[in-house]
Amino acid sequence: MKQKHLANWLKIMIIGVGICALLVYGVVIPECGKTIVMEYPEFSGRYLPWLFLIDGTGILFYLALGCCYKIAINIGKDQSFIMENAKLLKYISNMAIADTAYFFAGNFILLALNMSHAGVLLGSLIVDFIGIAIGVAAAALSHLVYKAAQMREENELTI
Repeated sequence: MKQKHLANWLKIMIIGVGICALLVYGVVIPECGKTIVMEYPEFSGRYLPWLFLIDGTGILFYLALGCCYKIAINIGKDQSFIMENAKLLKYISNMAIADTAYFFAGNFILLALNMSHAGVLLGSLIVDFIGIAIGVAAAALSHLVYKAAQMREENELTI
C-alpha cells in the first residue's frame, strides 16, 4: 500500500470516528439521559452534571483526533518517522491520560456529591483502563517514532 493511499484511508477513518463521536456526544448520550430521567424522575438533578462530565471528555478526544489527522497528513507526505509525529503521539498520550484522569475525578466527585453510585464508579474503571492503555500505547509509539526519526536523521548525514 502506498503512503498516499494509506494516508487517505487514515484520514477517512479519522473523519468517520469524529462523525460517530459527534453523534454519540450530541444525540445518543443526551437522549439516553432524557430517557433515564423520564423513567426515573428522581434522577433529574443528576442529568446535567453527568452530561457536562461526559461531554467534557469530548474536548480532549477531538484535540487528539486533530493530532491523528496531522500524523496522517505527514504519512501522506512520506514523512512517517519525523520528530513532529513523535511529538504529536506524545500529545495524544498526554491527552488520553488527562482525559482519563478528568473522567475518573469527575466520576469520583459526583459519587461524593451523592449524584452517582459506587457501582457506576467501579464500572467506569473499565473506561479508565482503556484510556490509560491508549495513553501508554501512544507513549510507546511516540518513543519508537522518535528513535526511528533519530536513526533517519543520522542516516541522512552519512555519506
